[in-house]
Amino acid sequence: MITAVDTNILVDILEPDPIYGTMSKELFKQCMKEGLVAACGVVWSEVATAYGHAPDEHVEALSRMGVEYSAMSLEAALATAKCWYEYREHGGTRERIAADFLVGGHALMQSDRLLTRNRGFYRNYFAKLQVLSPQGVRP
Repeated sequence: MITAVDTNILVDILEPDPIYGTMSKELFKQCMKEGLVAACGVVWSEVATAYGHAPDEHVEALSRMGVEYSAMSLEAALATAKCWYEYREHGGTRERIAADFLVGGHALMQSDRLLTRNRGFYRNYFAKLQVLSPQGVRP
């Protein structure tokens, strides 16, 4: 089982977030027990902003957590483009591709599921993607 992890879950754990930190950590640990947890380059970049002064600490923190770096494949890039096109065709106003679409395309094509707090977004634009979320989960 491969679980892609979104930025918001990692930030919940690293900060820790007072509302979602515990739930995110428990779901993350569950995913680790069930297989590999991976993050695409977009997620690594977004998390690194918190460690802008010391990027080595960012790499070390995610490595200690067991998060694998997973580069986006061509298939994932094309899936992202398809979802982005559909978003624009249905009246989406963003002019540039949003990071969430890249995370979703990567998760859809290179994992079995996505661990995120943005479940509504991913269910809307990546309907075939299995989404896990700490929202609604009791600690």
